[in-house]
Amino acid sequence: MSDSASGCTEPRTAVTEAEVEALVSGICFKTGPPRRLGVEVEWLVHELRRPRLPVTPERLEAAYAALRTVPLRSALTIEPGGQLELSSPPAASLMECIGTVSADLGAVRAVLAEDGLGLVGIGHDPWHPPRRFLRERRYDALETCLDRAGPAGRHMMCTSASVQVCLDAGHEEPGPLGHERRWWLAHQLGPVLVAAFANSPLLGHRPTGWQSTRQLLWTRIGPGRAGAPLLNGDPRAAWARHVLDAPVMCVRRDDGPWDVPERLTFREWVRSGRPRPPTRDDLDYHLTTLFPPVRPRGHLELRMIDAQPGDDGWIVPLAVTAALFDDPEAARTAHRAVKPLAERALPGAAPHNPLWIDAARSGLADPELHEAAVVCFEAAIEALPRRGATDAVTDAVRAYRDRYVLKGRCPADDLLDRLRGPGLSPSRVHPTGGTPTVHGKDIRS
Repeated sequence: MSDSASGCTEPRTAVTEAEVEALVSGICFKTGPPRRLGVEVEWLVHELRRPRLPVTPERLEAAYAALRTVPLRSALTIEPGGQLELSSPPAASLMECIGTVSADLGAVRAVLAEDGLGLVGIGHDPWHPPRRFLRERRYDALETCLDRAGPAGRHMMCTSASVQVCLDAGHEEPGPLGHERRWWLAHQLGPVLVAAFANSPLLGHRPTGWQSTRQLLWTRIGPGRAGAPLLNGDPRAAWARHVLDAPVMCVRRDDGPWDVPERLTFREWVRSGRPRPPTRDDLDYHLTTLFPPVRPRGHLELRMIDAQPGDDGWIVPLAVTAALFDDPEAARTAHRAVKPLAERALPGAAPHNPLWIDAARSGLADPELHEAAVVCFEAAIEALPRRGATDAVTDAVRAYRDRYVLKGRCPADDLLDRLRGPGLSPSRVHPTGGTPTVHGKDIRS
């Protein structure tokens, strides 16, 4: 949700339905050999000494003003609740991506530490209610829009964090790296990634009964805003239909607050031309207001992974996902491993179908998801050296497999164990453990 807020521009030329379909197909799926990789890492910002205390807006503003003076290769953006996000530039390899983001995170942490602040990796803030930090017209409109479905939207805006892996769409031609197969795999492997990396079991100091409360909240926002199209037929056509039939978040103005219509789809807006005809710029903006678990943006943006514990926890889901998609042999293995899960995903689309819901609720305690995760992690571990990963990165994935996947656990279980441990109260749970260093080695090297 870090896309920039912009007003309307002149001149305005209305778009037709046919033009929308053509533009979406061309914009959102750019095919070719998978060569590039990226990651977006979101973090909650907390007080180093007293992490349960909310950071005041004044302290956040001062810290972010200092960060804006730091030269970074990654794009630094601030989320509505004050969460911090780093978005890597497209990298030519896994290790290039890890090196860039690790260096940038080191610089960010150093600046924050000078002001007594730190970063915490967890999918949903276990302590604080939603509080909006950014006051921009985009987020005013988004809040109004999401509030109509209940409180889940404010939680997603202000108290959640994730690891988002960005992959090339794939070849135009069929095959293990073809775009249609990668689109299918992203949606079927998605629940396995939700379950394996679930890290948000708490809300308001208490367990919610879900390993990934963050993913639960996405299901409560509604399929038009946070859902995916059904996996039937050509991905381009399916996504174009979804874009046209998705609700319009807002109609922007050059001056004053933006209009937030009720139950107006982009298709209806095109046909009616009211309150004014939509333009190409409106279509581009509409695409940034849709938050499916897999978002095509020329590349594929996988959005279903909770933020991870530890300074370098984000590296493991990045490495596993990149290996399973970009290594042909690992991609074939992952396809076979998740294919039996497809029946459980019927009849609904992600993330509202039973498979995704079971993944968010149970994590790897679900036997079928556990079995698929074990196979996928083994395939990733075998593939990582072929993808140029260092021994330290491969060892980190292996350690994660041993600590969590083989045991049917995920980081959420660690948080729950601390909560239930002797002498611990909910207010003493601190979700910062579980760093994936291996025998003291820094996995960034």
